Amino acid sequence: MIAIDLPKARRLAFSVVLWQAAVALGVALVCWAVADFRAAVSALLGGGIAASGSLLMAVLVFGGGKATDAQRVLGTFYLGEALKVALMMVLFVVVLKWMNVVPLAMFAAFAATFLVYWIALLSALPAAGRMRPGA
Repeated sequence: MIAIDLPKARRLAFSVVLWQAAVALGVALVCWAVADFRAAVSALLGGGIAASGSLLMAVLVFGGGKATDAQRVLGTFYLGEALKVALMMVLFVVVLKWMNVVPLAMFAAFAATFLVYWIALLSALPAAGRMRPGA
């Protein structure tokens, strides 16, 4: 059985949001240097979509009180993930429909910030050797 340190998980979740915002800003600066201001704004929008989804998930899962029931915690994660995906879809539709963006810059920043999420997740997983009983 693996115990989860909730304060550490909370810090990780909110630090992912901060790193995603930082990566979005970095991609936007590169887009501005390579292309133009519109590409930079597009990159900020793409990165902002990913970061806002992660922020929603972190607030839903870690923003409330301590849940002691495992089913309730799991249900909160499922709800958070579903709302995160729904929010990102709505934001993509809004941005693509009503804003004049550079799609390549927007999706590149989204992909870069999404990569931050997965790198943080993989780095937070326990090493395979520590997962074996008796190891």
